[in-house]
Amino acid sequence: MISSSFTVQVNEQVDFDLDIEEAAQFDCEALENKRYHILRGSTSYKAELIEKSFGERCYSIQIGSNVYSVKIQTDLDHMISSMGYKLSTDVATNEVKAPMPGIILEMKAQPGDKVKKGDTLLILEAMKMENAILSPKDGVIKSVWSNKGDTVDKNKLLIELE
Repeated sequence: MISSSFTVQVNEQVDFDLDIEEAAQFDCEALENKRYHILRGSTSYKAELIEKSFGERCYSIQIGSNVYSVKIQTDLDHMISSMGYKLSTDVATNEVKAPMPGIILEMKAQPGDKVKKGDTLLILEAMKMENAILSPKDGVIKSVWSNKGDTVDKNKLLIELE
């Protein structure tokens, strides 16, 4: 199960809590040049993506003449934060470790694969939630230390990057 609720923070001031059903009410169509048409109910918006940090889930979006800083947090982000940890760091590492105990549902990366920062490397099930584990940087997969179906402990080395 992918995260069922999200907290969307706008301009570091206003928080909106959305569940899957509420998020699905936004109809978003990609246009060209990082422009989007967003429809919610009968209200239409034209938006442009100015900046993005996919791994951090932070975006700068322009709607009309206003620019909004948007940060999206999932159930996993809240859970990890409540345990006193962070999902990501400012320093890109060559090691991808399990952020919590779980079971590897899907291994998407193999040795020799070229990956970009933010690419999904594997899916880890923890506490009945599916969590995409993302690449911390651009690189090449050096080695994979777990397989589909493996049970892993917190901080277990899963993947090494070059």
